[in-house]
Amino acid sequence: MSALKIIKSPIELELKEFNRRFHQSVLSDVGFLNTVLTYLIHRKGKQLRPILVLLSSGACGQINDKTYTAATFIELMHTATLVHDDVVDDSHLRRNFLTINSLWKNKIAVLVGDYLLARGLLLAVRNKEFDMLETISEAVDLMSKGEILQIKKSRKLNIKEEEYFDIIQKKTASLIAACTKIGAMAAGAGPEMVENMYQFGLNLGIAFQIKDDLFDYIPENNAGKPSGNDLKEKKLTLPIIFTRQHSSYRERRRLLKIIKSNTTSKYKIDNIVKIVEDKGGFAYAHEKMLEYQQKAMLCLFKLPDSEYKKSMELLVEFVVSRTV
Repeated sequence: MSALKIIKSPIELELKEFNRRFHQSVLSDVGFLNTVLTYLIHRKGKQLRPILVLLSSGACGQINDKTYTAATFIELMHTATLVHDDVVDDSHLRRNFLTINSLWKNKIAVLVGDYLLARGLLLAVRNKEFDMLETISEAVDLMSKGEILQIKKSRKLNIKEEEYFDIIQKKTASLIAACTKIGAMAAGAGPEMVENMYQFGLNLGIAFQIKDDLFDYIPENNAGKPSGNDLKEKKLTLPIIFTRQHSSYRERRRLLKIIKSNTTSKYKIDNIVKIVEDKGGFAYAHEKMLEYQQKAMLCLFKLPDSEYKKSMELLVEFVVSRTV
């Protein structure tokens, strides 16, 4: 049995109910729109975010109607941001399938993303889940700021380590933290536990993004994005930031010259991998990832023992050891 299947085992039935509600919330009375949406929802990923909402609710007391609303809302927001991200990044593949913008062009992709955002907002408003709406709106606000900050820094290639952590906390960890926070809120947890679950999600999200960034340097990886994609977009992630900080002026110039070259050839990636490896960049990034993994685990110690808590502990391990 796969690690993810074991993690999902306490919420197997609840995930089926979530998927039923999610599909229900997405489909419209416009035939062409349904065609695009059907293509999109049938190529879902690991569903990490709704899994986190369900497990957090279970660990904090109970899975109920509010939990399903929260999981559906978060997945609508997340799916919308992925569709928009593919347009911004001019990506043609996601999880080894053609993207919406690749099949139906940018205009349709942007409108589909807008539609999903609107469906999420309507779901929250119609259910009068205003605290949930505020939490997720704040996360989307941070995500947008993080993406813009990353684009700005990519142009100058001068990102510092503290700026990198600020960016990934905003663009990735904020939504994962929103998942665990609203899961706890849906279960009726008190303010202290809600904050604890938010911190859990934040630390998990940072560890998740560092791991994701490491995939970019693995030739022919299975992470669902082409190897060297971050390098192509001039995104400097932790291994390279560390390498730059621990290199001589001459070494930095050589590294930046390779990054600035408009190619993602195997030769270019191999060159960068060797430089980063020699300087300990990968080892440092891995060490920082484990540091945030441990911070996430410490948050889980405050939860009562349950099958949901056990699954969350396994999920933390899965995030840092995954190969996809």
